[in-house]
Amino acid sequence: MSDRFKFIVVGRGMMGAAAARHLSIESEGVAVIGPDEPADPARHEGVFASHYDEARITRTIDPDPVWAALANRSIARYRDIERESGIDFYHEVGSLIVGPKRGGSDPYVERICEAAHHIGIAPQMLECTALSERFPYFSFGAGQEGVHEAAGAGYLNPRQMVRAQSCLAHREGATLIAETVVCVRDDIRGVAVRTVEGNTYYADRVLVAAGGFSIAEHLLPRPVDLKVYARTVAFFEIPETDLDAFAGMPSLIHHPDDPLDHIYLLPPVRYPDGKVYLKIGGDPDDLELTSEPEVRAWYRSGGRETTRRHLARIAAELVPSVAKATVTMGACVTSFTPSGYPAIGYVDEERIAVLTGGCGAAAKSSDEIGRLGARLLLDGALSPEDQAVFAPRFR
Repeated sequence: MSDRFKFIVVGRGMMGAAAARHLSIESEGVAVIGPDEPADPARHEGVFASHYDEARITRTIDPDPVWAALANRSIARYRDIERESGIDFYHEVGSLIVGPKRGGSDPYVERICEAAHHIGIAPQMLECTALSERFPYFSFGAGQEGVHEAAGAGYLNPRQMVRAQSCLAHREGATLIAETVVCVRDDIRGVAVRTVEGNTYYADRVLVAAGGFSIAEHLLPRPVDLKVYARTVAFFEIPETDLDAFAGMPSLIHHPDDPLDHIYLLPPVRYPDGKVYLKIGGDPDDLELTSEPEVRAWYRSGGRETTRRHLARIAAELVPSVAKATVTMGACVTSFTPSGYPAIGYVDEERIAVLTGGCGAAAKSSDEIGRLGARLLLDGALSPEDQAVFAPRFR
């Protein structure tokens, strides 16, 4: 295998795999470098990725116009990616967003409605009684109102989406290298990308899409301004005999009166162990991870017991039938930029670029975010409008 490429993408997660696909469509000499998923996370000493999961919410409605555009452009390409790769990852089961009824002190649902109309969607509005009749497995309190988006929403399988993106990139000629990058620097031969395996690869331009691991001390020539937070998710095992009771369940975002109880919930999904789980997430507080060793240790920990109990209480209230279910938990991270949008731009003079900062909302939008990263390398710059929004900051 050659050690010289035109473009290298560091990171085989959702953004990196998408960037590699878009690059390989327009250019030869593309490589994407990143390790495979570890077989035993609790004993794994290397890096991790947050796409090691089976379900993430996808929806077109977002009160923020930037995130709405990223999501809608990505969702519009889901079916093409599935068809071309032969890998299914998109489950259009719909999305339900529930919060305090409009007209009160909390404008959450009103903002969701305005966002829907802004992009030309007329979602179904459901008050308390209608919510109970339409979705009998949920139990919402009095004074709640729901925004139901039946089409163009649901959940995606991030593992399968990364697999589909990688398959298409490879089909277009991209080289996939299952190694872990530790350092990216300018070199006399170009940009040198060094791996823990002891290899060095060179490229004209490099895009570092390393998620929370972008804060690694020696990875970039200068550290990107990124805050990484620990997140815990809880899994409720659903017996096969109970699955019919959950038929038609959409993805859920619940914004109750107490903002600390804000959660997202995925319908029952089958996981690699063969079991079916209902997943819930929504940490009541932030635990910042300030170094790469802390991020690794967090993934190995498997999550926080206090958050698991918090989520278990909420799930039992929202979905009473899971109150006695077996509950397990998992660890992941979210990465936030100062702007609240992905950081897409150059670290140096148009040779080393960064693509990071999902801000807790990037899974559904990863294809468009990856496309922007690819354009940065292909064109040497983003459009002035995109640069104004996505320009990274450095420490």
